Amino acid sequence: MKIPHLLHVSVLSAAFIASEASCASGTHNGGIHAEKGGSSQARVIDAAFDIVHAKITTQDRVATFHMGLSARAGSSKPVATGKLAGSRVFSYVWPTSIDSSEVGFEKEAGILALAVTSHPDFDDTPLYDENSDNNPSNDGDVWHSHWVVLQPNEQCGKGALGVVDIPEGSKPRLPKTWPGLPILLDSPGWDPVFNGDTVEVKVAFDSTRPFKQTSFDGVTAGLRVNRSVHAPLLCVVDVMDIASGDLSLPGWVNH
Repeated sequence: MKIPHLLHVSVLSAAFIASEASCASGTHNGGIHAEKGGSSQARVIDAAFDIVHAKITTQDRVATFHMGLSARAGSSKPVATGKLAGSRVFSYVWPTSIDSSEVGFEKEAGILALAVTSHPDFDDTPLYDENSDNNPSNDGDVWHSHWVVLQPNEQCGKGALGVVDIPEGSKPRLPKTWPGLPILLDSPGWDPVFNGDTVEVKVAFDSTRPFKQTSFDGVTAGLRVNRSVHAPLLCVVDVMDIASGDLSLPGWVNH
């Protein structure tokens, strides 16, 4: 699927591809490098979501999704509201050119992205007990991973993206770990690892095919559940930073 420039973010600071660049914790090699301060200087960005580096590397069938931030990766989470409608989601996201069918959705369903999210007002990982309290339905605030399929959705805002809704009565192909929500979202259980100013997720695939000629980007964003809890159910409403500056997916796996 062709990836459009969708988010209408002004590129006011340079982002570039390089073999290595310096950051707070040392040197990041390969991938996409971005200057501190975010892809738009029109706002002050929380250092926990200020991307300085994003890359994807592989070993055999396992891909490592890596993101470097200015500082304190994972230290900021949404404030609980006590209700699902209108609740917020904070996320670290790697949009990719991997076809959605590679992880269990229909072919060419939209933009496949790996997301690490936190949202205290609901739990969408029913198979896992992330906080180890013997209750798998109360740990949405613990950082966890998802596959999401995104498409442009004007109902989310001009030029905005939303997680693809599943129309009532339709039965699209879905991953085995789909959490039951009426959107193209999977809860595969890959644990994110936060280490100072970085977050990483290791993801196993059935083959190495998805890694060939695969491009990606890095995004930090806020999402919101529709206040009516109807389609569109989950919209991208606050793009904090984009590694490339323009969502052009300039990064290449293993480069």
